[in-house]
Amino acid sequence: MEPTNRNIRSWTDEQLREAVASAANWGEVARTLGLASSSTGAIRRHTRRMGLDTSHFRGKRQWSDRDLQRAMAEAASWADVLRRLGVSDTSEARTRVKGQATRLGLDLSHLSVRQGDSIDLAGMLSEPVDLLRLRAAAEPIAIAWFAVRGMPVAIPAEACEYDLLVTFPDGIKRVQVKSTTQRSSNGRWQVGIGRRPYSLDKTARKAPYDPELLDYFLVINGAGEIYLIPSVVVAGRLGIVVDNYPEYKVGTAASLFAQAA
Repeated sequence: MEPTNRNIRSWTDEQLREAVASAANWGEVARTLGLASSSTGAIRRHTRRMGLDTSHFRGKRQWSDRDLQRAMAEAASWADVLRRLGVSDTSEARTRVKGQATRLGLDLSHLSVRQGDSIDLAGMLSEPVDLLRLRAAAEPIAIAWFAVRGMPVAIPAEACEYDLLVTFPDGIKRVQVKSTTQRSSNGRWQVGIGRRPYSLDKTARKAPYDPELLDYFLVINGAGEIYLIPSVVVAGRLGIVVDNYPEYKVGTAASLFAQAA
């Protein structure tokens, strides 16, 4: 049979053996053999035929399969594995390393959270509470408050006068969630309950909510106190002092704001 271009090689098995042993990836093997770095099909086939070890290849990684195997055998936690590989311990990096370890069929059972990858609870609990984040936390707190009382909550798909649709015992109610970290000069919590018309002008003046389009304000202050105030009680107002409505105080989420002892 006449030889084809596919069967003609410009390199020997011994040259391939040396190139594979010294290279970090397939592109380096190809360049060592005088080929374009993308011309790896034939050298991959012959590498498999010869049973050559490529576990030291890194590809675009900082570590090779051999490095991973060694780290997995010696480490007691995933954090330790990544440290031994010289990789920053991020969620993305862990996923990549775990995926490669799984593809290689390595034993992962000794790297459980319980045995080595301990969670720094003390560190988490000592993190200072930032009340500037209360605005982002207020709606989830409100949802949880209703949910644990058996009052299903739905969130509207589009911006409207209310944040939540809550199933009260007497029907579905529209609830606007507000939060405040502002105190008046005498130490009382004050909160804005106006709304800015939906427009691109963020400097537009705020207007009161229409009490016919809203049933309740759920307000959480910087002490974690929760108020559920009927909209008709504060109709037409742009701001209130929530301490003036003690009869509508329904609970507290203060423990969420507590620092570790």
